[in-house]
Amino acid sequence: MKSPQDVVIRPLVTEKSTRLMEEGKYSFVVSRDANKIEIKKAVEQLFDVKVKDVNTMRVKGKARRVGMHRGYRPSWKKAVITLQEGSKGIEIFE
Repeated sequence: MKSPQDVVIRPLVTEKSTRLMEEGKYSFVVSRDANKIEIKKAVEQLFDVKVKDVNTMRVKGKARRVGMHRGYRPSWKKAVITLQEGSKGIEIFE
């Protein structure tokens, strides 16, 4: 069993995720091998909230170039967490 800190890597703060917070949805960068059940349990333990739904997506790394050298940014996994109606918000985003 993974610890919650191993599943949830960091919060994802972008313009889109800021707009989603008004609807009770929060975005996180999560471990690439974590599933929805592990993500839900980790967020509930870390932030003491009730999770209604978890949506995940894999983000492919972009190709980058520095001079004549080519490479790729790493691929990562994003999770959008929807909180239940009665739950308070997550403090790190506010």
